Amino acid sequence: MRYALAFQYVGTNYHGWQIQPNAHSVQAELQAALSTLLQEKVELVAAGRTDTGVHAEKMFAHFDSTKSWTEREFIHRINSILPPDIAALKLYAVNDDFHARFDALSRTYRYQICHSKQAFMQYRAYLFPFDLDLDSMNTAAEYMLGEHDFSCFSKARTQTFTNNCELYVANWSKTAYGVKFEVKANRFLRNMVRAMVGTLIEVGEGKRSPESMKDLIKSKNRSKAGASVPAHGLYLTDVKYPE
Repeated sequence: MRYALAFQYVGTNYHGWQIQPNAHSVQAELQAALSTLLQEKVELVAAGRTDTGVHAEKMFAHFDSTKSWTEREFIHRINSILPPDIAALKLYAVNDDFHARFDALSRTYRYQICHSKQAFMQYRAYLFPFDLDLDSMNTAAEYMLGEHDFSCFSKARTQTFTNNCELYVANWSKTAYGVKFEVKANRFLRNMVRAMVGTLIEVGEGKRSPESMKDLIKSKNRSKAGASVPAHGLYLTDVKYPE
């Protein structure tokens, strides 16, 4: 039987989602807990990958099991095994052909910036103690909307069939301690959001014009975009699937 699991994690202590040699990953921790609970080998397939230090408020993965569970019992028992920084949220019984990655319609990320030191936001937001012009940043972000080749914001030599993505939302807004960027798309390239944020910060500082975003995207050249911002300010906040 196939299940989909919604879960969340704080990425501070992990080298990203994916299992890798000699590194502590969220996938390894969660698979080990599931194998302990189910008493069988479990392989998780997630909606996507997050890099070292990136957090997830809601991530999805699917797995197969020979056992049948009620959601309440499963969530209670798996959370008693998982470490404090990983939490199972909800269990869904799904069709056998459901795929957590390929069936996803969209993913949403948030990037958090603090303008002053906040003890409770350490490793949860990027400390950037300078003023930013949000109007200019939002104007620039509008040029990202729609379907484009986003190679200028992608790490080089990634194993992707295409660098085309369709952005539905790209918006900056104020928070109690700074600003945040929310972006929603059908898919994201590796390092894409962090490179976008770094570039838009340069717009907010007056180092780039909002209109320059058009030529940057057309260039498909990563070296012409801004530096990537630190991973610890980035959150995967939602993944949407067909009803």
